[in-house]
Amino acid sequence: MPKVKVNDITMNYEQQGSGEPLVLIPYLAADNACYAFQVPDYAKHFTCISLDPRGAGETDKPAGNYSTELFADDVAHFMQAIGVERAHVSGVSLGGAIGLWLASKHPQRVKTLSLHSCWPKTDPFLKVIAQGWQTMAKGLDSVQEMIIQGILPFCFTPELYAAKPEFIDQIAAFVRSRPKQPLDAFIRQSNAVIAHDALSQLNRIAAPTQITFGRHDIVTSTRFTDPLKNGIKGSELTVFETCAHAAIYEDVAGFNERTLAFLRRHVG
Repeated sequence: MPKVKVNDITMNYEQQGSGEPLVLIPYLAADNACYAFQVPDYAKHFTCISLDPRGAGETDKPAGNYSTELFADDVAHFMQAIGVERAHVSGVSLGGAIGLWLASKHPQRVKTLSLHSCWPKTDPFLKVIAQGWQTMAKGLDSVQEMIIQGILPFCFTPELYAAKPEFIDQIAAFVRSRPKQPLDAFIRQSNAVIAHDALSQLNRIAAPTQITFGRHDIVTSTRFTDPLKNGIKGSELTVFETCAHAAIYEDVAGFNERTLAFLRRHVG
């Protein structure tokens, strides 16, 4: 996979497909492969550029304070470094939070914005959840095992766990197969989640925006619908009625169909 120098780090990324560029920003602790269920469909219509953010995957993991604004600056400079002037930008969870800063601070870079399971400002409930993940990661001394035991139960509904245990096992195996995120890098990334606040930036976002939530998500639930919809003028809302935090895995066909429909409307 190609790598490129961006500011003080070297960033790793994967590129597939053809068409207008679509930058895919991963969620907390994830690398570019987290979009494995989307890229095969997306790449039929777009040049998919999936990146490893600062602190994850094979991108550098320097010491210091991480923030969603810093991650967005990284993505803007990454796009410049690989010669992509403007792109469709999509992010899940932390990836969406990064997208908020990218579209508000670097608007010339963002043709459309797709925000999935995103939130504008961390509230006390989300802070407690993220701190719990930090505690579990330290106790297990493993970010991967914390993801499987601590994060995945928020990503899927109880019904999915009961109906498709083999699918949950496959997702766990996939998590274990990816590059291991060091504990200190996870703490820095999750501290960025805890400190995230882009509420005052929303009215600066001019790109056409799609907002999606899972109806059964409690991490970034539909409690964040109003501030996002009211803050981003003309944004569109989709709710996946049978999903929790990770509609990208729980309803792959539905998620890909609805998100591609939005993206393809804005080609050209």
